[in-house]
Amino acid sequence: MRVSVHVRPNASRTGVGGAHDGALVVRVAAPAEQGRATAAALAALADALSLPRRSVVLVSGATSRRKVVELAVAPAERAALEARLAALRGA
Repeated sequence: MRVSVHVRPNASRTGVGGAHDGALVVRVAAPAEQGRATAAALAALADALSLPRRSVVLVSGATSRRKVVELAVAPAERAALEARLAALRGA
């Protein structure tokens, strides 16, 4: 399952929630240099969705605030994951 993510680096604290132009917002305290914000965003997203870090893979947008990530989940868990994503977006 692919999800569009909007990363906000240099935030006062790391958190996942809200929407920006249809993408899930991930705030990270890490700076946007040398891939630190991207790595922190993937870890925060995995934590917020209760997934192992290896299940969240960057597909595109390594140097952009807008990223597409692949969430590797079993088909039986997909509905629960979609519900968690909807709750995080605030829908």
